Amino acid sequence: MNKNSKIYIAGHRGLVGSAIVKNLELKGYTNLVYRTHKELDLLDANAVAEFFAKEKPEYVILAAAKVGGIVANNTYRADFIYENLQIQNNVIHQSYLNGVAKLLFLGSTCIYPKNCPQPMSEDSLLTSELEYTNEPYAIAKIAGIKMCESYNLQYGTNFISAMPTNLYGPNDNFDLETSHVLPALLRKMHEAKLNNTPKVEIWGSGKPRREFLYSEDMADACVFLLENRDFKDTYEEDDKEIRNTHINIGTGVDISIKELAETIQKIVGYKGELYFDNSKPDGTMKKLTDVNKLNSLGWNYKMDLESGIKEMYRWYLE
Repeated sequence: MNKNSKIYIAGHRGLVGSAIVKNLELKGYTNLVYRTHKELDLLDANAVAEFFAKEKPEYVILAAAKVGGIVANNTYRADFIYENLQIQNNVIHQSYLNGVAKLLFLGSTCIYPKNCPQPMSEDSLLTSELEYTNEPYAIAKIAGIKMCESYNLQYGTNFISAMPTNLYGPNDNFDLETSHVLPALLRKMHEAKLNNTPKVEIWGSGKPRREFLYSEDMADACVFLLENRDFKDTYEEDDKEIRNTHINIGTGVDISIKELAETIQKIVGYKGELYFDNSKPDGTMKKLTDVNKLNSLGWNYKMDLESGIKEMYRWYLE
């Protein structure tokens, strides 16, 4: 990519897309293209085709998706699989038809099996059953990886897939029904502090361990991959079967939900009690990403969790 390459960022307002736009702008990229949902509905195949035919982007970052936490994933199962498949099909296919030089497809580490060996390596994909609560979303994202691989193998395109771990940061979703654990805890404790609420309830035992990556680190990894790596760098030349070419993005470091809650409590300054409701589901007990592939390609994370949460809280207060 050069600094005036035309780059289309799908999903530029979300946690992922907004961080990528910021990173590109800081690095001096000047020809960025994006559309709001009102301007371009990515579920509409004809509208997407017209957009690509008119704009002819050279590079595409597919960060648009329907996302949410356990409750949203489990409640809106049909919406999660339909909308994500539709977005991916439209954007990836039009990227092929319009000769896009490189596409980056973004998913999530929830693509891995429920009882995946830890840390989760790229080779664990499709080795056993998925976590039930987010199965529709995970299947859509797996389809996106396979779509990129298949177009590369059949048509010689250069589409790469990156699977970030749990993300947090500016522009996160703080809706208590649809948000992920970290922003939900931050909002809950901030409001409990304002209202002098004596205790904050947290789903589950607090024992599950999770990995968290600051959104701006994730964006830096994505731009690094776009600038420095191609599809051919994701497999060995003598591989008879080319699969699992996606790249995990993470820190390789995890923390228990209880430790996370205590860290947020300290940063927010909430003095009340944390109550863990054991009757609520824990989900998978441990989810840690194997980041050896990404590290070997030349990228490492920079922001530690406590510093990242402080930055996010500062943004939330503003």
